[in-house]
Amino acid sequence: QVQVVESGGGLVQAGGSLSLSCETSGRTFSRDTMAWFRQAPGKEREFVAGITWNGGIRKYADSVAGRFTISRDNAKNTMYLRMNSLKPEDTAVYYCAARELFTISTASSQYSYWGQGTQVTVSS
Repeated sequence: QVQVVESGGGLVQAGGSLSLSCETSGRTFSRDTMAWFRQAPGKEREFVAGITWNGGIRKYADSVAGRFTISRDNAKNTMYLRMNSLKPEDTAVYYCAARELFTISTASSQYSYWGQGTQVTVSS
């Protein structure tokens, strides 16, 4: 059974930091491109950051570049998102996603595997 499970969300004050994890199992994700998306209430799901299978290429949304860092540990089947200098507008449900191609896509429709999401709330 394929599983993608996010963890690490929570409530943090503006300016604070939070780290998210995405654990995968049930198939080999080590060759997948993986990404973080987020969805705020009333808004569409948006791309946050993506990373190729070996971490060689990383891509960030303009809104988080310089504040967020994506990484992965294939030996642990886990991807991470370190979020610094958080802002109230970062409040959303954060989702982990994977696709079987080698390039990073910013379109959620291009990802086949999804987690259930973890809530991140940033208070002002």
